[in-house]
Amino acid sequence: MTNSATSPDVEAVQRMASELRHRGPDSLNIKCFPGVALAHTRLSIIDLKTGNQPIANEDKSIWVILNGEIYNYIELRKELVAKGHIFTTKSDTEVIVHLYEEYGDDFVIQLNGQFAIALCDRRNKRVLLIRDRVGIAPLFYTQNESGLMFASEVKSLLTTFKSSPTMNINALDQIFTFWSPVSPNTIFKDVYEISPGQMLVINYHEQGIEVQKSTYWDWNFPVNSDFCSLDESSSATKLKELLIDAVNIRLRSDVPVGAYLSGGLDSSAIAALINNYTDNQLRTFSIEFEEEGFDESNYQNLFRENLNTEHSSIRCANEDISSNFLKTIWHTESPILRTSPVPMQMLSGLVNEQNYKVVFTGEGADEVLGGYDIFKETKIRKFWSRFPNSKVRPLLLRKLYPYLNMSQGDAYLKLFFGQGLDTPERFSFSHLTRWSSTSQCKEFFSDDVKSSINQNALDTFQATLPKDFERWNYFNKAQYIEAKTLMDGYLLCSQGDRMLMSNSVEGRFPFLDHNVIEFANTLHPKLKMKGLNEKYLLKQAMSNELNKNIIGRYKQPYRAPNIQAFFGSDRKDYVHELLSESSIEKAGYFHSGKVNRLLKKIDKGRAIGNKDNMALVGILSTQAWHRHFIDNFQTHFKGTRRQEVCL
Repeated sequence: MTNSATSPDVEAVQRMASELRHRGPDSLNIKCFPGVALAHTRLSIIDLKTGNQPIANEDKSIWVILNGEIYNYIELRKELVAKGHIFTTKSDTEVIVHLYEEYGDDFVIQLNGQFAIALCDRRNKRVLLIRDRVGIAPLFYTQNESGLMFASEVKSLLTTFKSSPTMNINALDQIFTFWSPVSPNTIFKDVYEISPGQMLVINYHEQGIEVQKSTYWDWNFPVNSDFCSLDESSSATKLKELLIDAVNIRLRSDVPVGAYLSGGLDSSAIAALINNYTDNQLRTFSIEFEEEGFDESNYQNLFRENLNTEHSSIRCANEDISSNFLKTIWHTESPILRTSPVPMQMLSGLVNEQNYKVVFTGEGADEVLGGYDIFKETKIRKFWSRFPNSKVRPLLLRKLYPYLNMSQGDAYLKLFFGQGLDTPERFSFSHLTRWSSTSQCKEFFSDDVKSSINQNALDTFQATLPKDFERWNYFNKAQYIEAKTLMDGYLLCSQGDRMLMSNSVEGRFPFLDHNVIEFANTLHPKLKMKGLNEKYLLKQAMSNELNKNIIGRYKQPYRAPNIQAFFGSDRKDYVHELLSESSIEKAGYFHSGKVNRLLKKIDKGRAIGNKDNMALVGILSTQAWHRHFIDNFQTHFKGTRRQEVCL
């Protein structure tokens, strides 16, 4: 975008779009006006023949591009036709321009979907940039003397940079605290994301550009314990009805739709609802691990045999993780602290190879319905905080972490889990142990990085909390924090959208339907976690649909090998290169001496702890990020594009 008197550079827009062809390999279209250019790379899923974008209203005064899906477009279209609007396509995208004509900026609250929207109102010289409620579809922007640029990935924006980007050091500190930057920050200095549930209104005129930001939706919970009055049975029935609706509406597609199958409750529930309540022929995909401790194939096989699904799986060895790591970081565009995105990138490749463009996942169930160990831990620690000197209450952690030595004489573990017991009302209480554990990796930061951090990560995040946060139940506070840190910034981004779209596959997330979230948020926490039985209400809702072995199994978090993937018998050259003393010192983010000591510890087989695993992956991925986007900036973004430079 430029001011209204300046025409956009079409070649620059084409360069931006070329970086996104993996997200939309089916077509590329550009529309330019004075002050605004819209480009769209399309992954054709609905209205394959006439759904190319940008799409306009009747008099061509309003134009829109959409990344994602509007699932309730059929119902919205009927209402709009009844009001006199004329449609020229069968696309879900076209409802947006007519809704805007009818309702103005408030049109977004009528959408059920996952979306990043750019809408240009030529008559009023304004552009709306809108991101879906929970942040499934990404949307980034940057602004300089040339104007304001926006895109679904940062690499598209980098084509407009005159010189190499620089790291946002505060964002690195946030990643090494929360696993992701605090929205709207990104790891790139001067590049921001549209936060989930937010809208940017950009007015452009001859004098320049004005930007206004607003929030149209956020996670919200009852205050003063004013929870839903439905009993357990009625709540389970209601939840199941909403999930069936969420599944049905997400099956709207003009191409085949598949489903991920991990072997856990969440993906199994979605697959069962597709199989039992729709006419869709269930097609499932899963990943197996060579290392037994990470593999869930026994449960995957149990489920698919029960439902007799057509199934494909891919097996991930340690060597596969190290071989695909650089490609993964190219697509995450951010450092990561776990290798878990790598197998997900391989899995979406399998989906693509089988000629599927759309796949369901169970992501979001843990955040919405209380499934994570951190919620159990919070519950125990809250109980413990009432009598912090108790010798018995901390022993409940044995139920949660049976592998820990929680003997009464183990002062270290009590000290670790006892953090913050004297201030249970503090916003960070639920996540303090995780954040303090992750933050230990910051000891590897270089002195320059430490001195450049001028924002406290916790204070930065606290400033984003809603005004009613302190009035919520402690369990709901933990849910909000989890949704706004790990889910938004990591699970739906680095491990979700980026790994799916790297292979031109769209993920669909029934548990993140806003109707499901809004209902679940009214429920008393005891229906989400009864005692330490996680996702209790979901289990009740699915009791007649799933095998008891699936419902009753102990939750196994999705994980992938870390240190062992890089320091086995077949160590890759790039690992040596990126972690060498010269590379570490040249990039400047980490202390070369401390990194070298970590490598020696690994070589001696003594690096077996969580901190060592996170530190190794965090350092290696940061170095890979630097190589992709800073060292190779001129080669890739300003010179002749060579794919091997990036991968």
